[in-house]
Amino acid sequence: MESWRQRVALRTRVTLLAAICVGGAVALTSLGAYVTVYNSLYDQLDASLFKRAAQAVEGPRVSNARLDSAPAALFAAADVRIAQVYESGDVVFGGDKEPPVGPNELAVARGELSHSLRTDVASDCRVITLPIQPGASLVVAQPLDDIKATLSRLTLVLAVAGGLGVGVAAAAGTAVARTALRPVGRLTAATERIARTGDLRPIAVSGDDELARLTTSFNLMLGVLAESQERQRRLVADAGHELRTPLTSLRTNIELLLASSRPDAPKLADQDREEIYADVRAQINELSTLVGDLVELAREDAPQIVHEPVDLVEVIERAVDRARRRAPDIEFEVSLTPWRLLGDANALERAVLNLLDNAAKWSPTDGVVRVTLAEEMAGGVALAVADEGPGIAAADLPHVFERFYRSSEARTLPGSGLGLAIVKQAAERHGGSAAVSTAPQGGALFTLRLPGRAG
Repeated sequence: MESWRQRVALRTRVTLLAAICVGGAVALTSLGAYVTVYNSLYDQLDASLFKRAAQAVEGPRVSNARLDSAPAALFAAADVRIAQVYESGDVVFGGDKEPPVGPNELAVARGELSHSLRTDVASDCRVITLPIQPGASLVVAQPLDDIKATLSRLTLVLAVAGGLGVGVAAAAGTAVARTALRPVGRLTAATERIARTGDLRPIAVSGDDELARLTTSFNLMLGVLAESQERQRRLVADAGHELRTPLTSLRTNIELLLASSRPDAPKLADQDREEIYADVRAQINELSTLVGDLVELAREDAPQIVHEPVDLVEVIERAVDRARRRAPDIEFEVSLTPWRLLGDANALERAVLNLLDNAAKWSPTDGVVRVTLAEEMAGGVALAVADEGPGIAAADLPHVFERFYRSSEARTLPGSGLGLAIVKQAAERHGGSAAVSTAPQGGALFTLRLPGRAG
């Protein structure tokens, strides 16, 4: 059944469904109409027979050589079959044809039954029997030819009407399916075009029904995919640009070292050689940091599926311990409020550590970095990291969280330009935000806002 449904087109299934539904409704309606008319006709016939039989029993009576006393209707009825039955089994009938007489009619004549009403299949008649006198009963039978003819015509009319209804329903279902599935066809063509060409242009939306909303949702998905592709292109382009400088410098230094090692080449002074070695080590460290940040950004770009309970105070304390080991000449003043949330502890620790490293980098020797975690009035918590450095120029404030962005002052300092971008992405992945302003001491103040609850 499942394979059959997969093979049959949706338009055909809609047409068949409409035809089956209408056919079922027509069949039930026709059956109801037929049963109603059938019962009505037979009720009318029974009432008419009973009335005529009662009138015959109560009407005038006649006598002849065969009968002591009999209803006059016995000899006057022409459209029904009528007879008088005795308990002995004798039957006297009027007209051309004798009505059917059986055990029921004899039972009425003998007083065993008060009356009898039945359909005789052999003669195709409706038969009613009433007692006429002790030891005798009157039998009245009406042929069913007229009723059966009426029911036959009704059956024909209902069959024709039902067939026309099913046909109209199938045609209407086809038309509705063709009209309703036209947007599905456009959506299918668009998905095939996207799979074939990679073109993520949105699809035209018409109407405001469910299919229009489906198309709108599909366009939103295309927009997200296009944005993701653009971010990937920018990341690759920016990474290539950032990698080019240290790689070029590293290659130059290595070529210089290789050239100086040749027998016929002039020797480098020990101080120059040590400077080249130091430069190579610095560039290797810079490349390692850049690659690590790129891997972290790629991991942050992936959707976070599993979130675990996180104690934000523990995360910050671990990050502060690592920052103190990296910058032993910087003092870290920490004031934390207990806070918990659902998230990725490693990503949050990396973001906090990036803020601390950035603050330590810009702080003077023996400077102080102030770390504060406090609940906000509007809900959530704010992690503030303030340094005593020169601060951030107003022109640079809108760009500090962009990937690979480095101010003119920062270009001479170590770093990949990705640390603050990682901070922003980690905050957004956890439903929060990152902001920068000027600290009261004059340095930079970074604020990381996150959801959660106290405790």
